[in-house]
Amino acid sequence: MPESVPSFDLITMGRIGVDLYPLQSGVPLEQVESFGKFLGGSAANVAVAAARLGRRSAVVTRTGADPFGTYLHRALREFGVDDRWVTPVDAHPTPITFCEIFPPDDFPLYFYRRPKAPDLEIRADELDLAAIRSARIFWMTGTGLSEEPSRSATLAALEARAKAGITVFDLDWRPMFWSAPEAARPHYTEALRHATVAVGNLAECEIATGVREPAACAEALLAAGVELAVVKQGPKGVLAVHRDGTRAEVPPVPVEVVNGLGAGDAFGGALCHGLLAGWGLAATMRYANAAGALVASRLACSSAMPTPAEVEDLLARAVA
Repeated sequence: MPESVPSFDLITMGRIGVDLYPLQSGVPLEQVESFGKFLGGSAANVAVAAARLGRRSAVVTRTGADPFGTYLHRALREFGVDDRWVTPVDAHPTPITFCEIFPPDDFPLYFYRRPKAPDLEIRADELDLAAIRSARIFWMTGTGLSEEPSRSATLAALEARAKAGITVFDLDWRPMFWSAPEAARPHYTEALRHATVAVGNLAECEIATGVREPAACAEALLAAGVELAVVKQGPKGVLAVHRDGTRAEVPPVPVEVVNGLGAGDAFGGALCHGLLAGWGLAATMRYANAAGALVASRLACSSAMPTPAEVEDLLARAVA
């Protein structure tokens, strides 16, 4: 008999890779002498963030058939993320990403994903659509729409999901993965038809909707088909608007920023945690903001994802 697939709280689909972060802050990349190695990639990081909060998570992605790919499998398992749908691609190496660290708000990224990243080789006929449909939350990303066959696989997963449970579209706009901004919008529009939640910053919302003012972004995302629009506004916090008229605008939690990269993925994992718990919109946004703030106050992404106790402690100190 085939192995039964457990029911997951969260299945993410999309980018994975190895992050190589400088161990010296405020130093240009050409002068950095040592790096730390971490699991990275937005889809993988969101799955890790949810697992740290006690959720059963898995990721659908691909790595190279190389030592970095082996490392990513081990790291996922150590973080408590199911890696059964992480498969190798012989033709392409596991991607690596470098960053520079200039706190509080400058963290340039350098992606090494050529000639093609393995996570863009996800194929529709290899997907476990039954598992994707049965997950309480399915999370996909804009990067997954940038090239074939990943684009068709992502849309096939969304169609099979048919808005069962919660389906999150992480707008995840990375201009270096697209030929031009206008090339992305038709694919974003199609994905929004199948999603119930859209999450993005103002630049990402503009790619998806053509507008940039936060309230207008939220309304445009709702008009495109989702039930909940979450618009991240950086230092102004986050705006969340539900189709039923519920609205929450929550300021950020102040911390001393060490590395802002990964904060959005922590926010995403905590957002999923709050949605699964059935919390109110404002409480969910406060919790997600706090999770993101904690990661921004730490060097790494995946290994920096907070536990429930850490998030609750920061929230308690923020209101004290």
